[in-house]
Amino acid sequence: MGNNQKPIIDYERIASQQSFKQLAKKKNVFLWTMTAIFLALYMLLPILTSFTEILHQKAIGNITWVWVYSAGLFVMTWGLAHFYVARANKFDSEAKAIIAEYEGGKGK
Repeated sequence: MGNNQKPIIDYERIASQQSFKQLAKKKNVFLWTMTAIFLALYMLLPILTSFTEILHQKAIGNITWVWVYSAGLFVMTWGLAHFYVARANKFDSEAKAIIAEYEGGKGK
């Protein structure tokens, strides 16, 4: 093989590895869970402000719970982003181990 040629990767073989299937399942569960949490909390704001009086009550001085909840959504978004990055780094490490498994001949 020359310097310009890349090794041929059998993606179907990698995808058939049990370790890859487990990683894909863990990643999908994580992503769908994060998405559901984000959307549920985000969509609660218009629901609670339109159909209830819960968030219209004063929380601190003249500040209502709508403002507190809205600020909490920003905190939640940053928190979920940081949590996602940490988990993505872990998933990347697991993916590297799967590639090493494939390259070591265990995936064949």
